[in-house]
Amino acid sequence: MNARIVGEQHRFVLQRIARRMMVEKGLVPDFPILAISELNEIHGPADLAEASSRDLRNLAWCSIDNDDSRDLDQLTFAESLSTDSVKILIAIADVDSIVRRSSALDNHAMENTTSVYTVAQTFPMLPEKLSTDLTSLNFESDRLSVVVEMVFDISGSLKASDIYRAAVRNHAKLAYNSVAAWLEGTGSMPQIVGTVIGLEENLRLQDRVAQTIGAVRRAHGALELETIQTRPVFEGHELKRLEADRQNRGKELIANFMIAANGVVARYLSSHNCPSLRRVVSKPKRWNRIVELAAERGSTLPREPNSVALEEFLVSAKSADPLRFPDLSLSVVKLLGPGEYVALRATDGVAGHFGLAVGDYAHSTAPNRRYPDVITQRLLKATMNGQASPYEYDDLVSLALHCTQAEDAAKKVERQVRKSAAALLLESRIGETFDAIVTGASDKGTWVRIFQPPIEGRLASGRDNVDVGHRLRVRLFQVDVEKGFIDFNRAR
Repeated sequence: MNARIVGEQHRFVLQRIARRMMVEKGLVPDFPILAISELNEIHGPADLAEASSRDLRNLAWCSIDNDDSRDLDQLTFAESLSTDSVKILIAIADVDSIVRRSSALDNHAMENTTSVYTVAQTFPMLPEKLSTDLTSLNFESDRLSVVVEMVFDISGSLKASDIYRAAVRNHAKLAYNSVAAWLEGTGSMPQIVGTVIGLEENLRLQDRVAQTIGAVRRAHGALELETIQTRPVFEGHELKRLEADRQNRGKELIANFMIAANGVVARYLSSHNCPSLRRVVSKPKRWNRIVELAAERGSTLPREPNSVALEEFLVSAKSADPLRFPDLSLSVVKLLGPGEYVALRATDGVAGHFGLAVGDYAHSTAPNRRYPDVITQRLLKATMNGQASPYEYDDLVSLALHCTQAEDAAKKVERQVRKSAAALLLESRIGETFDAIVTGASDKGTWVRIFQPPIEGRLASGRDNVDVGHRLRVRLFQVDVEKGFIDFNRAR
């Protein structure tokens, strides 16, 4: 057991652990010299003249993201076409216009494939000069974008779509939580909304459409899961607590639009005979255990995976016990298993995403922080220009595997540093007992999450006859901040 770490050192300890974990997991924490040299030759954003003929800067575009987000990948706008149809526009940052394929910057982005967000430090996929400035859709900045246009009818069905390049301007930088509080009626309208003509009405229209298309997806089996994510709260460099960061109306608005846009992108590439990268969760990893979880709550699920039946069960379970629904959601997420990237030819069969209830899903909406989205952007731009695919199919197969592996490594880094942060918070509470839920059970070990604070650790003893979703009392046995170990024993 390590000696107690004083509060003033918390952030520095976690930063050191984060860097070590980046290297251990095969990721690169620093930009190479060639990439920095290349960066120094970039002195401004992409030339707006590169866009086709569309200038959409006058539209009431806005961004909605986390409070502290600086790498802004997308803007949204809605336009009512008639009493029964609405046009939704999603502007996606045109990263490819600055980060050219096979450049030193691109090679580094391809190596890590994603920005890594740890509780103490972010390791951006692209240098901040780009990702938070020159390729970011920043407030009051003119930027190039790739626009996904979608027309929905009153029932939430997609009636038409298009993709094109355009110049855009972010007129309001908004945050999920304040937008959600306003839309949900628990807070006031964000002040900046009132300064942009028509934005209040536009956001309410966006919200109505997003809620409608979300309901359509759920009717087709999209899973409405509500896991508890935590974010660190520092005072200076001392970690004080981990706060729960829950789903809300603002996050749902953006998520529903991004899922719809990613589907449009996938189908656009397929219709133009272009290969693509898809994000899939083809089949739940442990459906039998999900069936058992439902049975323990008085519900019956079919023997074969069925997303519609699972969503009906989840809706019922949330209504019956909303306070404990996040615990059930966490169990289901673990049992569904991770997603992966796959390469598809235009003539291949559809590889769907079980949890999202969509058959076509190509990551495209976050190119500042996710390399598959940069690949997809290049495929889109080549297709729009009538050019051949910039990637051969075999290249996409290799990239899909690499992106999956690198993303898994990044998640392990983020998870490890979260565990080290949690160990810091718990190191003074050795011997205390907690209510917990089993979140993982395999030959490698059994894992539990305590409820207050919401922290996960290993069940070192008392593992017999427990499985994912079971509840029990545990006693904190030991922690190791450097390794991120938090060990519990089952309390008798």
